[in-house]
Amino acid sequence: MAVIAPTILVEDVESYKAKVVQLHEFAERVQVDITDGEFATANTIDESQVWWPTEWQTDLHMMVKEPSKHIDTLIKLSPNLVIFHAEVEEDLLPTIKKLKNAGIGAGVALLKPTFPASVSKYIKAADHVMIFSGDLGHQGGKASLLQLEKVHLIKNINPDTEIGWDGGANLDNVFNMASAGVDVINVGGAIERASDPAAMYRSLVETANKHGVVY
Repeated sequence: MAVIAPTILVEDVESYKAKVVQLHEFAERVQVDITDGEFATANTIDESQVWWPTEWQTDLHMMVKEPSKHIDTLIKLSPNLVIFHAEVEEDLLPTIKKLKNAGIGAGVALLKPTFPASVSKYIKAADHVMIFSGDLGHQGGKASLLQLEKVHLIKNINPDTEIGWDGGANLDNVFNMASAGVDVINVGGAIERASDPAAMYRSLVETANKHGVVY
């Protein structure tokens, strides 16, 4: 069963609090997006300002240039999962190991141009691999479903890893994503723009997990 995970991408603490209150009504697994203004030029709150309801399964998507500078604070937060991008300049393996030793899931995200084989050492070590099809630091992008071809390439490298998707997920494409083997579909704009976010969330869950023929 594919999981729909609403995302939080905000610039200030008050907006973060409002988003948590809104999503608390219906969300079970949530992704918090954090940037450093360098790897992704957009500015968000940083990890020192993040908190969440204890019943949430919370993933942190870190769009940062130097993961090693953030890891100690992230471990103290004890999230479900921390995702760094494979395209950072430093070696991610020590950071992945540190997360795992702390009992935290270690994820790696692949930008659209990144071919799985080129970062196979990270995929082999990761608990989660995110196929990133959006615009770094922004919501509401258009999904490139050609990126779904990466699912089997990732699974060939690490059959046990969880597959995530981020970027442009909506009611028109979540079924295709789930059918292709995506386990966690992160949704931002489709829920953010909905007149009834809770109803949209339920529709996304139902649509992603319906039975039928892809059309």
